[in-house]
Amino acid sequence: MRKIKVAVIGCGTIANSAHIPAYMANEQAEIKYFCDIIPERAAAAVEKYGCGTAIEDYHQALNDPEIEAVSVCTPNNVHAQIAMDALRAGKNVLCEKPAARTYAEALEMQKVQHETGKVLNIGVVNRFNDGVNVIKKIIASGELGNIHHVYVSFRAPRSIPGLGGDFTTKAVAGGGVLIDWGVHYLDIVMYCCGDPTPLTVSGETFSKLGTAMEDYVYTDMWAGPPKYDGTFDVEDSVTAMVRTDGPVITLNGAWAQNIFEREPFIDFMGDKGGIRLQYGDTFKMYTAKNGTMLESTPTYQTRNMFQTEIDSFLRCIDSGEKLPSHIDTVIITAKLMQGIYDSAESHREVVF
Repeated sequence: MRKIKVAVIGCGTIANSAHIPAYMANEQAEIKYFCDIIPERAAAAVEKYGCGTAIEDYHQALNDPEIEAVSVCTPNNVHAQIAMDALRAGKNVLCEKPAARTYAEALEMQKVQHETGKVLNIGVVNRFNDGVNVIKKIIASGELGNIHHVYVSFRAPRSIPGLGGDFTTKAVAGGGVLIDWGVHYLDIVMYCCGDPTPLTVSGETFSKLGTAMEDYVYTDMWAGPPKYDGTFDVEDSVTAMVRTDGPVITLNGAWAQNIFEREPFIDFMGDKGGIRLQYGDTFKMYTAKNGTMLESTPTYQTRNMFQTEIDSFLRCIDSGEKLPSHIDTVIITAKLMQGIYDSAESHREVVF
């Protein structure tokens, strides 16, 4: 088995919790560089994983002809530039979600992928989730009938990450709860429903609980502590309705709400049956048969979806296989989110 030498660019939370362990567990991967603009992070990764070289400038990795694969695990504002630089340097890229801050940036990434012919996959990891793939097969089989409506809920009480930091700064993140959490939920919907074509969208975003930062009450902040001299100019909640040539999609999302319940789920509603997927967990099916109403919880094999994602990325470099996470497929999610943001800004429906 030949080795594929890898550079991990950005050594923060997602790199350490997902990308790096998955590469380490794959016999074909060899991490040659850990790159971070905070030198201590890259050095800590070298020490922790016992391999590779710590660097600050990602161009050093891109200039190394031995590097074939790059994981981009940086803040959103540099996703597009690093990914495009890597593609032009002849590297295959797995870029964390969202693809970019805006649809326009994502389109530029797609253009460069087409020009170079190298792999550009986006980290919409739920496309490698076993439960999500079971749901996709059930819908495709027609068991639920016509899926006419999908309701999406990604609501949580007072869970703004890193108040005042990168997550709440539009110039860095591109947005708030929609682009951070909603990207995963919308992508699951599009994937399971066969990527229907968006027709119109109407949305509103709200910045209510986090705006007065020092008055914001919370119990924990995973990307904290708060930076009260920082920026909060993104949405902490969102609502929208999307019409497609398939189902209508409605959504409600909140990083922070004054309803102290977590409601992370997706409802697929068909005329023969329905499914509720608890995000990151199992799902239930509902139907009527023989004069009865039936509820069931299917069981199936579950694997680490990040491991499956990384394994698939490395495999497709040699096979030429176009994965479900390819930029050509998932760019539709960037288009949807841009439509919601544009509708909220104009307070009008957007027609695609």
